[in-house]
Amino acid sequence: MAVEFLPEWMVNLDEEDLAFVRRFVLASGSLKKVAAEYGVSYPTVRLRLDRLIQKIELGESGEKDPYIALVKRLAVNEKLDFDTAKLLINEYKKAKDPGQTG
Repeated sequence: MAVEFLPEWMVNLDEEDLAFVRRFVLASGSLKKVAAEYGVSYPTVRLRLDRLIQKIELGESGEKDPYIALVKRLAVNEKLDFDTAKLLINEYKKAKDPGQTG
């Protein structure tokens, strides 16, 4: 069965991220195997996976607000770190709705 569409989270990944996902799957989810294949340490691969998870989570949110979508896009494209993106989004939401918390 051929894939007729790509999920939004997958469309937002670059080629390097997709190659990592492929390697991860072929290694049966073993970060130790992936680390050996890349010739890097386990913590390096774990950090890479954590960043990929954040990208996927941001890509799946389907944000309608243009400002929030921009901040998320900047974070996904590594123009802005994820902690800063979260802070900007939370502060923006508070400014729009002063009664809102976190």
